[in-house]
Parts: sequence; structure tokens; C-alpha cells
Amino acid sequence: MSETLTTASRFPDPDRAFRLLIEARRGLSAEEAAALDARLVLLLANHIGDEAVLAEAIRAARETQTPR
Repeated sequence: MSETLTTASRFPDPDRAFRLLIEARRGLSAEEAAALDARLVLLLANHIGDEAVLAEAIRAARETQTPR
């Protein structure tokens, strides 16, 4: 069963969810933070469990990437 990517926040308190993500990286080196981010992405991708939704999320993230 393939679903569609949901981009609207489903958190009751989106700011609190954002703070959780920021706080998880506090005190980590850049390398440790990148490793944490990678593990988190893999865990959440597995939780999604839908390759089409994952591909849509990857496309959306790449399209909104800030140019260097």
C-alpha cells in the first residue's frame, strides 16, 4: 500500500518537536551530529516503510535544499 507524503505538521506542538531535534545534537561534534542524523533518518525511513513515500520525501528534501 503506497501513501502520499504528508508535509503539513502533525505535531500538536511543532516548536517542541523542532527543539527535540536541535537538543539531540547539542554537545556533539559535527561528525557525531552527522552520524546521529544518519541514524535518525534510517530509523524514520524504516518506520515509514513505504519506498514510494521515501522517494517522494527525498525528492522534496533535495528540491528545498539551500544553495551553497
